[in-house]
Amino acid sequence: MRILIFGINYSPELTGIGKYTGEMGAWFAAQGHDVAVVTAKPYYPEWKIHQAYKGTGWTTEKIAGVTVYRVPLYVPKRVTAKKRILHEFSFLAGVSPKWFGLLLKKRYDIVINITPPFHLGFFAASYAKLRGAKLITHIQDLQVDAAKELGMINNKKALDLLFKAEKYLLDKSHAVSSISLGMKKKILAKGVPESKYVMFPNWVDEDVIKPLTREDSLRNEWGIPMEDRVVLYSGNLGEKQGLEIIINAAERFRDRPNVHFIICGSGGARDRLKDMADRAGLRQVQFYPLQPYEKLPALLATADVHLVLQKKSASDLVMPSKLTGILAAGGCAIVSAVPGTSLHDIMYMHQLGILIEPESAEALATGLQQALNEDLTPFRERARQYAERFLSKDQLLKEFERHLVKLTTYEKQT
Repeated sequence: MRILIFGINYSPELTGIGKYTGEMGAWFAAQGHDVAVVTAKPYYPEWKIHQAYKGTGWTTEKIAGVTVYRVPLYVPKRVTAKKRILHEFSFLAGVSPKWFGLLLKKRYDIVINITPPFHLGFFAASYAKLRGAKLITHIQDLQVDAAKELGMINNKKALDLLFKAEKYLLDKSHAVSSISLGMKKKILAKGVPESKYVMFPNWVDEDVIKPLTREDSLRNEWGIPMEDRVVLYSGNLGEKQGLEIIINAAERFRDRPNVHFIICGSGGARDRLKDMADRAGLRQVQFYPLQPYEKLPALLATADVHLVLQKKSASDLVMPSKLTGILAAGGCAIVSAVPGTSLHDIMYMHQLGILIEPESAEALATGLQQALNEDLTPFRERARQYAERFLSKDQLLKEFERHLVKLTTYEKQT
């Protein structure tokens, strides 16, 4: 098959949507498909264009057998709601000339639109319509729902317009996929028939991310004694994620210097969180940059306890991508989730970790006390078993490929 992917994030971004889209593109190319991607310069999660891509306009490169068309975009130093809108529309402006160029090239059989941003779908849908391709909309985050529920957009007319635009794109899609049951419920409620829906969760390469010993972790590199306890948060440090509760909870362990709080990542809140920890004199709170993928197994093995912290309003729209790696590494996670959400249900049903109330430093401190005072071996064993059964990269991508084959009536040569 010839597959064209539209998405704002792509490899070499190490985390978030770009990681998964990059791995998907590379996997399809490895199966012999002809794959191209229209994407931005890599900038996430640092919100800074990677050094190797600075000062370039529209470029083309090959990554793992995939033709990658890069377009310029505006990346704000400080992310606000207005600047994020400008950021996304600047990307659409950059896509426009490349879209026209692709119309003149050999036709693609499949167009996959990765959302957010959802309005990128207008380019994907138009290409599919004009060239007779099949359109798949893959939803990593229900952007308009999230903007409404987080209070980022309160104007009713604006929301109505956005929901109508979203419905138009969903109606034009030949298939719609998403990463969680919570999203599926909302997507079906928008009028998407179940026959068009495809469950396509984020995955993990369980052959790469697997349980390691403490001796194989980053403890020696970071000067952390093997017998000490480590609480790890790794990922984007966004302003609106409520990560202050990590610092607040760490204050409860001030008199336990053998309990280390490691925060790995970058983002708008990093400097503020570090300043909070410094002002409180919390020397056991340490900050490190996001680690490269090849160090991820060692990073995950460093922790006794992992933190997966969600806002109350977001926990049923987003299945945290960091959780897949934690589970594959056989880690025990403290997860904040509201009862009744898909995240809560999965964690509770499979007993994969310790559930706490979102946005509560008190609940986090209590969860940490529990985790640091009991045998976590059963949690770790169940986590790894769950990853092998439900999150296998090869298994999930093969299943998604089968859906694409059905859409195009393409018969793969064996």
